[in-house]
Order: sequence, then C-alpha cells, then structure tokens
Amino acid sequence: MQLPATLAWLVDAASDTPGADRLLAELGARLIEDGLPLAAGALTLAVPHPLIARRTWLWRAESGEVIEALGFAPGGLAAMPEASPFDDSGRRWLAGIAAGPVHEDIVGPGPDGPSLNWIGRRPFTPGEANALRQAARFAAAPLAALAARATLTATLEAYLGRRSAARVLAAPLRRDVGETIQAALLYADLRGFTALSESNPPSMVISALDAWFDRIAGAVHAFGGEVLKFIGDGVLAIFPVAGAPRGACDAALRAVSAARVGMTHLDAARQRQGQPPLPFGAALHLGEMLWGNIGAADRLDFTAIGPAVNLVSRLEGLCRPLGETVLVSGALAAQTETPLIALGTHTLRGIASPCAIFALPED
Repeated sequence: MQLPATLAWLVDAASDTPGADRLLAELGARLIEDGLPLAAGALTLAVPHPLIARRTWLWRAESGEVIEALGFAPGGLAAMPEASPFDDSGRRWLAGIAAGPVHEDIVGPGPDGPSLNWIGRRPFTPGEANALRQAARFAAAPLAALAARATLTATLEAYLGRRSAARVLAAPLRRDVGETIQAALLYADLRGFTALSESNPPSMVISALDAWFDRIAGAVHAFGGEVLKFIGDGVLAIFPVAGAPRGACDAALRAVSAARVGMTHLDAARQRQGQPPLPFGAALHLGEMLWGNIGAADRLDFTAIGPAVNLVSRLEGLCRPLGETVLVSGALAAQTETPLIALGTHTLRGIASPCAIFALPED
C-alpha cells in the first residue's frame, strides 16, 4: 500500500520518537511540507500521576519551539480548571500568530484520550481539514505507544522515584541485577507512632503520616535526593555521589534541616488544632550500598541493601537515647564543613565497629 510520506512516517517510525514534544514538532513540520498552512499545534496526553492530570505540549511553526504546560489533578499542588490547550495562557505564548479557527482531533478513545490541535495561518479549507483528520487517525497508534510509555514511567516514578524508575526500565526484570553506588543516606521516622496509631482513628493517622511524608520527602527532593522507601512511618532516602562526596553530604544536611523547619511549622499548626506534635528522629551516613533488584524469582523489589543501610537505621535509633533530632555519622561528618557537635564514639546494635557520632545543631 502506497502512503503519502507523512502517513508512512506515522505508521513506520513515529512510535520510536523519544517524547511527545518531538513527535508534535516532527509531525507539524511534515504537515507544513505537505502544504498545510500551520502556525501552531498542541498535543495533550492524560497522565496517571498523583499531582498531574494531563500534559500539553505547544508548538510554534515559526521557530519550531515546543513548551510544556501541566494540568494539575484535583487536590494537587495547584488547581487548574479544565480548559483547552489554547486557553488564555496558551494564546499568550502563541501571541503574534494570525490564527484561523482551532482544528482539533481526539485521536484516542473517550474524552481523556490524546488530542491533537492545530492553528492555521488562515482558516483551513475543507480539503486541509480532511488532511488533518486523516493524519490524526494515523497518529492514533504512535500516540497510544507514547501514552503507554508515559503511563509506565509515571507509575514507576510515583512508586520508586525517578532514578530508581529509570534503572528498572533500563535493566532486565530479574534478580542479581544491580550496582554498587556511593551515596549519602538519610533515614528518618516518627517517635511514638505506635501510640498515635492506637489512640486515633485510621483517617487521622493517615493524615498525620501524609503530612510528615510531605515535609521529609519534599525536602529530600528539593535538594536533589530521592526517597527510596517508605517503611511504616519511616523514610529511607539517598543522595547518590557524583564526583566528590561533599556535594551529596551537604545536600543531605540541607534536606534534613529543611525537613526540621517544615516539621516545626506543622507541629505549630497541629497544636492550634488541638492535635499532638509529631516528633521525629533522623540519621545521616555516607557509604556504599547495593542498589538493585532483590526478591523471589517472580516477585521483585528495587531497593538498597548493605552495611551502610544497616548503619544509618541503627544510628537513627540513638536519637531518642541521646536526646537529639538529627545524628550524623563520622563518615559523613568528615566530608562536610557544616558545623556539627561531636558526641563521641558509640556502639551501634548489630554493627561490629564503634561509630563516631555527631549532632546537627538545632538552629
């Protein structure tokens, strides 16, 4: 079957396009080569993400530039009303284009399917509109593949974190697949969580956990780290070393300081509501760990294991006995110039060698 070049590209090669932005730009450029008077275009995909409901890419024919706009899910960081990709914000970016009416094609099943929108330099003729509809029909398959990849990536990132998700996608799904990396590790958990759980309804406990995780995970992500695990009321996060260890160590220290400030504000808000505070302990350590797949033959977990992981969790257990919120191992303290308070050498349960321990000043 002989197809025009643009439709043949949609059938044979468009599914391999690395992202929606490049597919939109390439398709728009090819349609212009076919004689269609395009001035701009947009591609919208629904996204299964805790915060983002949809992603829209806007393309300008004149420059070839593509920008991305996000539509947030209800209850996300920002509420965004349902609107066309060519609403006021989109039109402001596309300012200066003498546009005809918007031509839109829904190329996926249902109202949440991918949609292609085109703006012309003038109103489209019936033949041009038909050509756009035909291109949209042929674009359905590559867009479905693109949406499937985006769904898989977004789901893995939501449950594993961005770096870990990328590793899972790039490696075979089997045991004994991993690598040894050096990282600053942060382990933190709430104090008195068992008592909180037993004395409050589940909805209130979940709300408290979510608020705690927002503060600690938000701080980790803000300073370039990644939450690897939520373990009950605990968090294991990593700051992989790239180059000198000092950068990762300082980032971990800044993250835990930010989390402490965030929890202070949260406790003040809880006090005003007549709720108890959420005290926590956190520990930081620098070491090597195995980062990869473990588990049964047909049920895997992507995680970090090794002596460094054991040490940081044991170190956090000393926060309450020593009366400190944040403890730092000697290995991490040696890599930073952040002022710390020496607490001497202590024996950690299950760790053969005593560990030099430091505290992060409360201010």
